[in-house]
Amino acid sequence: MQELLEELHQRYLPLREGKLADYIPELAKANPDHFGISLVTAEGQVYQAGDFERKFTIQSISKPFVYGIALEDYGREEVLRRVGVEPTGDPFNSITLDEKSKRPFNPMVNAGAIATSNLIRGTGPADRLNRLMQVFSTYVGHDISADMSVFLSERSTGHRNRAMAHLMLNFQMIGSNVEEILDLYFQQCSLLVTSTDLASMAATLANGGVNPATERRALANEYVRDLLSVMFTCGLYDFSGEWAYRVGLPAKSGVGGGMLAVAPGKLGIGIYSPLLDERGTSVRAIQVCQELSSRLGLHLFDVPFTL
Repeated sequence: MQELLEELHQRYLPLREGKLADYIPELAKANPDHFGISLVTAEGQVYQAGDFERKFTIQSISKPFVYGIALEDYGREEVLRRVGVEPTGDPFNSITLDEKSKRPFNPMVNAGAIATSNLIRGTGPADRLNRLMQVFSTYVGHDISADMSVFLSERSTGHRNRAMAHLMLNFQMIGSNVEEILDLYFQQCSLLVTSTDLASMAATLANGGVNPATERRALANEYVRDLLSVMFTCGLYDFSGEWAYRVGLPAKSGVGGGMLAVAPGKLGIGIYSPLLDERGTSVRAIQVCQELSSRLGLHLFDVPFTL
Protein backbone atom coordinates (compact mmCIF):
# COMPACT_ATOMS: atom_id res chain seq x y z
CA MET A 1 0.00 0.00 0.00
CA GLN A 2 2.80 2.42 0.89
CA GLU A 3 4.53 1.70 -2.41
CA LEU A 4 1.25 2.28 -4.27
CA LEU A 5 0.71 5.71 -2.70
CA GLU A 6 4.29 6.75 -3.44
CA GLU A 7 3.92 5.56 -7.03
CA LEU A 8 0.72 7.57 -7.50
CA HIS A 9 2.27 10.64 -5.90
CA GLN A 10 5.22 10.53 -8.29
CA ARG A 11 2.99 9.85 -11.29
CA TYR A 12 0.61 12.76 -10.75
CA LEU A 13 2.95 15.33 -9.20
CA PRO A 14 3.91 16.65 -12.68
CA LEU A 15 0.20 17.17 -13.51
CA ARG A 16 -0.26 20.95 -13.65
CA GLU A 17 -3.84 21.19 -14.94
CA GLY A 18 -6.38 23.34 -13.12
CA LYS A 19 -6.12 26.58 -11.16
CA LEU A 20 -6.30 27.86 -7.59
CA ALA A 21 -9.58 29.02 -6.02
CA ASP A 22 -8.91 32.73 -6.57
CA TYR A 23 -12.43 33.91 -5.70
CA ILE A 24 -11.42 33.53 -2.03
CA PRO A 25 -8.29 35.72 -1.83
CA GLU A 26 -6.52 33.68 0.87
CA LEU A 27 -6.92 30.41 -1.08
CA ALA A 28 -5.21 31.97 -4.09
CA LYS A 29 -1.98 32.04 -2.02
CA ALA A 30 -1.69 28.22 -1.97
CA ASN A 31 1.35 26.53 -3.51
CA PRO A 32 0.14 24.62 -6.61
CA ASP A 33 2.91 22.05 -6.15
CA HIS A 34 1.67 20.86 -2.77
CA PHE A 35 0.32 17.33 -3.06
CA GLY A 36 -0.39 14.86 -0.27
CA ILE A 37 -2.04 11.44 -0.31
CA SER A 38 -3.14 9.54 2.80
CA LEU A 39 -5.03 6.32 3.42
CA VAL A 40 -6.28 5.05 6.78
CA THR A 41 -7.85 1.62 7.13
CA ALA A 42 -10.88 0.81 9.28
CA GLU A 43 -8.41 -0.95 11.61
CA GLY A 44 -6.31 2.20 12.00
CA GLN A 45 -3.33 1.47 9.74
CA VAL A 46 -1.95 4.68 8.20
CA TYR A 47 -0.21 5.14 4.83
CA GLN A 48 1.05 8.53 3.62
CA ALA A 49 2.93 10.07 0.70
CA GLY A 50 4.02 13.55 -0.32
CA ASP A 51 2.86 16.66 1.59
CA PHE A 52 0.65 14.73 4.01
CA GLU A 53 1.55 17.05 6.91
CA ARG A 54 0.64 20.22 5.00
CA LYS A 55 -2.33 22.01 6.57
CA PHE A 56 -5.11 23.57 4.49
CA THR A 57 -8.70 24.64 5.09
CA ILE A 58 -11.35 21.95 4.92
CA GLN A 59 -13.94 24.10 3.10
CA SER A 60 -16.93 22.12 1.77
CA ILE A 61 -15.62 18.79 3.07
CA SER A 62 -17.02 20.00 6.40
CA LYS A 63 -20.59 19.80 5.08
CA PRO A 64 -21.44 16.10 5.59
CA PHE A 65 -19.95 16.13 9.09
CA VAL A 66 -21.99 19.15 10.16
CA TYR A 67 -24.99 17.38 8.63
CA GLY A 68 -24.20 14.51 10.99
CA ILE A 69 -24.31 16.87 13.99
CA ALA A 70 -27.73 18.11 12.86
CA LEU A 71 -28.97 14.52 12.53
CA GLU A 72 -27.90 13.75 16.09
CA ASP A 73 -29.52 16.97 17.35
CA TYR A 74 -32.87 16.66 15.55
CA GLY A 75 -33.21 13.16 14.13
CA ARG A 76 -33.55 11.97 10.55
CA GLU A 77 -37.14 13.04 9.83
CA GLU A 78 -36.86 16.56 11.21
CA VAL A 79 -33.61 17.26 9.36
CA LEU A 80 -35.17 15.86 6.17
CA ARG A 81 -38.08 18.26 6.64
CA ARG A 82 -35.63 21.17 6.80
CA VAL A 83 -33.02 20.07 4.21
CA GLY A 84 -33.67 17.72 1.27
CA VAL A 85 -31.45 14.97 -0.14
CA GLU A 86 -32.03 15.33 -3.88
CA PRO A 87 -29.09 15.95 -6.26
CA THR A 88 -29.37 19.21 -8.19
CA GLY A 89 -26.99 18.63 -11.09
CA ASP A 90 -25.93 22.24 -10.51
CA PRO A 91 -22.67 23.79 -9.24
CA PHE A 92 -22.00 24.04 -5.51
CA ASN A 93 -22.83 27.76 -5.36
CA SER A 94 -26.01 27.76 -7.46
CA ILE A 95 -28.83 29.85 -6.03
CA THR A 96 -31.56 27.25 -6.32
CA LEU A 97 -34.11 26.27 -3.67
CA ASP A 98 -37.08 23.93 -3.53
CA GLU A 99 -39.71 26.61 -2.98
CA LYS A 100 -42.53 24.04 -2.87
CA SER A 101 -41.13 22.21 0.16
CA LYS A 102 -39.41 25.34 1.50
CA ARG A 103 -36.03 23.70 1.87
CA PRO A 104 -32.68 23.55 0.06
CA PHE A 105 -32.27 20.56 -2.21
CA ASN A 106 -29.46 18.84 -0.26
CA PRO A 107 -26.88 19.58 2.47
CA MET A 108 -23.86 19.45 0.13
CA VAL A 109 -24.62 22.56 -1.95
CA ASN A 110 -23.88 25.86 -0.21
CA ALA A 111 -27.51 26.76 0.42
CA GLY A 112 -28.16 23.41 2.09
CA ALA A 113 -24.96 23.62 4.11
CA ILE A 114 -25.90 27.07 5.43
CA ALA A 115 -29.32 25.74 6.42
CA THR A 116 -27.64 22.77 8.13
CA SER A 117 -25.30 25.06 10.10
CA ASN A 118 -28.44 26.84 11.29
CA LEU A 119 -29.55 23.58 12.94
CA ILE A 120 -26.53 23.17 15.25
CA ARG A 121 -27.73 23.46 18.84
CA GLY A 122 -26.01 25.65 21.41
CA THR A 123 -26.54 28.46 23.89
CA GLY A 124 -24.88 30.98 21.59
CA PRO A 125 -22.43 31.41 18.69
CA ALA A 126 -19.34 30.50 20.73
CA ASP A 127 -21.01 27.42 22.21
CA ARG A 128 -22.11 26.18 18.78
CA LEU A 129 -18.64 26.72 17.32
CA ASN A 130 -16.95 24.94 20.25
CA ARG A 131 -19.30 21.99 19.90
CA LEU A 132 -18.65 21.77 16.18
CA MET A 133 -14.89 21.85 16.69
CA GLN A 134 -15.09 19.15 19.37
CA VAL A 135 -16.89 16.86 16.96
CA PHE A 136 -14.31 17.46 14.23
CA SER A 137 -11.53 16.84 16.77
CA THR A 138 -13.07 13.44 17.52
CA TYR A 139 -13.09 12.60 13.81
CA VAL A 140 -9.42 13.52 13.27
CA GLY A 141 -8.19 12.25 16.64
CA HIS A 142 -6.60 15.47 17.92
CA ASP A 143 -7.43 19.12 18.62
CA ILE A 144 -8.38 21.20 15.60
CA SER A 145 -8.21 24.94 14.90
CA ALA A 146 -9.42 27.41 12.29
CA ASP A 147 -7.46 29.67 9.94
CA MET A 148 -8.75 33.10 10.92
CA SER A 149 -7.30 34.81 7.84
CA VAL A 150 -9.31 32.48 5.59
CA PHE A 151 -12.42 32.97 7.75
CA LEU A 152 -12.15 36.75 7.45
CA SER A 153 -11.46 36.47 3.72
CA GLU A 154 -14.57 34.36 3.20
CA ARG A 155 -16.62 36.59 5.46
CA SER A 156 -15.67 39.75 3.55
CA THR A 157 -16.14 38.30 0.05
CA GLY A 158 -18.97 35.79 0.59
CA HIS A 159 -21.70 37.93 -0.94
CA ARG A 160 -23.19 35.07 -2.97
CA ASN A 161 -23.58 32.95 0.18
CA ARG A 162 -25.07 35.98 1.91
CA ALA A 163 -27.58 36.33 -0.92
CA MET A 164 -28.54 32.64 -0.56
CA ALA A 165 -29.03 33.05 3.16
CA HIS A 166 -31.32 36.06 2.73
CA LEU A 167 -33.29 34.23 0.06
CA MET A 168 -33.76 31.32 2.48
CA LEU A 169 -34.81 33.79 5.16
CA ASN A 170 -37.42 35.11 2.74
CA PHE A 171 -38.87 31.58 2.44
CA GLN A 172 -38.55 30.99 6.22
CA MET A 173 -35.99 28.22 5.72
CA ILE A 174 -33.59 29.68 8.30
CA GLY A 175 -33.79 32.03 11.27
CA SER A 176 -33.43 35.79 11.14
CA ASN A 177 -29.91 35.73 12.64
CA VAL A 178 -28.39 35.52 9.16
CA GLU A 179 -24.93 36.92 9.95
CA GLU A 180 -24.54 34.60 12.95
CA ILE A 181 -25.45 31.58 10.81
CA LEU A 182 -23.06 32.65 8.07
CA ASP A 183 -20.23 33.20 10.54
CA LEU A 184 -20.58 29.62 11.77
CA TYR A 185 -20.65 28.37 8.18
CA PHE A 186 -17.54 30.37 7.22
CA GLN A 187 -15.77 29.19 10.39
CA GLN A 188 -16.50 25.52 9.73
CA CYS A 189 -15.08 25.94 6.22
CA SER A 190 -11.92 27.51 7.69
CA LEU A 191 -10.95 24.54 9.90
CA LEU A 192 -7.37 23.41 9.28
CA VAL A 193 -6.70 19.79 8.32
CA THR A 194 -4.10 17.63 6.57
CA SER A 195 -4.64 14.87 4.03
CA THR A 196 -4.13 12.38 6.87
CA ASP A 197 -6.80 14.14 8.92
CA LEU A 198 -9.20 13.74 6.01
CA ALA A 199 -8.29 10.06 5.67
CA SER A 200 -8.91 9.61 9.42
CA MET A 201 -12.32 11.26 9.09
CA ALA A 202 -13.16 9.00 6.18
CA ALA A 203 -11.88 5.94 8.06
CA THR A 204 -14.11 6.90 10.99
CA LEU A 205 -17.13 6.75 8.68
CA ALA A 206 -15.82 3.50 7.17
CA ASN A 207 -15.64 2.15 10.73
CA GLY A 208 -19.27 2.87 11.59
CA GLY A 209 -18.64 6.28 13.16
CA VAL A 210 -15.81 5.24 15.50
CA ASN A 211 -12.32 6.69 15.05
CA PRO A 212 -10.16 3.56 14.52
CA ALA A 213 -7.10 5.12 16.18
CA THR A 214 -8.70 6.53 19.35
CA GLU A 215 -11.75 4.21 19.45
CA ARG A 216 -13.89 7.26 20.29
CA ARG A 217 -17.30 7.54 18.65
CA ALA A 218 -17.73 10.63 16.47
CA LEU A 219 -21.19 9.82 15.06
CA ALA A 220 -24.00 7.48 16.04
CA ASN A 221 -23.88 4.41 13.83
CA GLU A 222 -27.48 4.89 12.70
CA TYR A 223 -26.56 8.15 10.94
CA VAL A 224 -23.41 6.98 9.14
CA ARG A 225 -25.59 5.58 6.38
CA ASP A 226 -27.24 8.99 5.90
CA LEU A 227 -23.91 10.77 5.48
CA LEU A 228 -22.55 8.22 3.05
CA SER A 229 -25.76 8.19 0.99
CA VAL A 230 -25.83 11.96 0.53
CA MET A 231 -22.08 12.09 -0.16
CA PHE A 232 -22.48 9.42 -2.84
CA THR A 233 -25.32 11.18 -4.68
CA CYS A 234 -24.45 14.85 -4.04
CA GLY A 235 -20.89 15.16 -2.73
CA LEU A 236 -19.31 16.18 -6.05
CA TYR A 237 -22.21 18.44 -7.16
CA ASP A 238 -22.53 18.46 -10.96
CA PHE A 239 -19.77 15.83 -11.20
CA SER A 240 -21.48 13.38 -8.80
CA GLY A 241 -22.87 11.11 -11.51
CA GLU A 242 -19.61 10.66 -13.38
CA TRP A 243 -17.76 10.24 -10.07
CA ALA A 244 -20.16 7.47 -9.03
CA TYR A 245 -19.66 5.85 -12.44
CA ARG A 246 -15.86 6.04 -12.50
CA VAL A 247 -14.88 5.87 -8.80
CA GLY A 248 -17.97 4.49 -7.07
CA LEU A 249 -17.27 5.77 -3.54
CA PRO A 250 -19.02 8.28 -1.25
CA ALA A 251 -16.84 11.37 -1.41
CA LYS A 252 -16.63 15.09 -0.72
CA SER A 253 -14.47 17.73 -2.34
CA GLY A 254 -13.47 21.20 -1.16
CA VAL A 255 -12.19 24.28 -2.99
CA GLY A 256 -9.22 24.34 -0.60
CA GLY A 257 -7.89 21.40 -2.63
CA GLY A 258 -8.99 18.59 -0.33
CA MET A 259 -10.75 15.36 -1.25
CA LEU A 260 -12.18 12.73 1.08
CA ALA A 261 -13.51 9.34 -0.03
CA VAL A 262 -14.92 6.42 1.97
CA ALA A 263 -14.79 2.70 1.22
CA PRO A 264 -17.36 1.47 3.80
CA GLY A 265 -15.98 -1.18 6.11
CA LYS A 266 -12.54 -0.92 4.52
CA LEU A 267 -10.73 2.42 4.52
CA GLY A 268 -10.72 6.18 4.11
CA ILE A 269 -8.82 8.27 1.56
CA GLY A 270 -7.62 11.85 2.02
CA ILE A 271 -5.88 13.92 -0.66
CA TYR A 272 -4.63 17.49 -0.84
CA SER A 273 -3.77 19.27 -4.09
CA PRO A 274 -5.03 22.85 -4.58
CA LEU A 275 -5.21 22.91 -8.40
CA LEU A 276 -8.93 22.69 -9.20
CA ASP A 277 -10.98 21.91 -12.30
CA GLU A 278 -13.87 24.09 -13.48
CA ARG A 279 -16.20 22.42 -10.96
CA GLY A 280 -13.97 23.25 -7.97
CA THR A 281 -12.56 19.73 -7.52
CA SER A 282 -8.87 18.86 -7.15
CA VAL A 283 -7.56 17.60 -10.50
CA ARG A 284 -4.89 15.35 -9.00
CA ALA A 285 -7.32 13.98 -6.40
CA ILE A 286 -9.73 12.80 -9.09
CA GLN A 287 -6.95 10.91 -10.85
CA VAL A 288 -5.63 9.34 -7.65
CA CYS A 289 -9.07 8.22 -6.49
CA GLN A 290 -9.81 6.65 -9.87
CA GLU A 291 -6.54 4.73 -9.66
CA LEU A 292 -7.10 3.59 -6.06
CA SER A 293 -10.68 2.52 -6.76
CA SER A 294 -9.62 0.52 -9.81
CA ARG A 295 -6.46 -1.06 -8.44
CA LEU A 296 -7.86 -1.90 -5.00
CA GLY A 297 -11.31 -2.92 -6.24
CA LEU A 298 -13.11 -0.32 -4.12
CA HIS A 299 -16.03 0.60 -6.39
CA LEU A 300 -19.21 -0.10 -4.41
CA PHE A 301 -20.73 -2.08 -7.28
CA ASP A 302 -17.60 -4.02 -8.14
CA VAL A 303 -18.86 -7.11 -6.31
CA PRO A 304 -17.60 -10.59 -7.28
CA PHE A 305 -20.35 -12.84 -8.61
CA THR A 306 -20.77 -16.16 -6.84
CA LEU A 307 -23.34 -18.93 -7.19
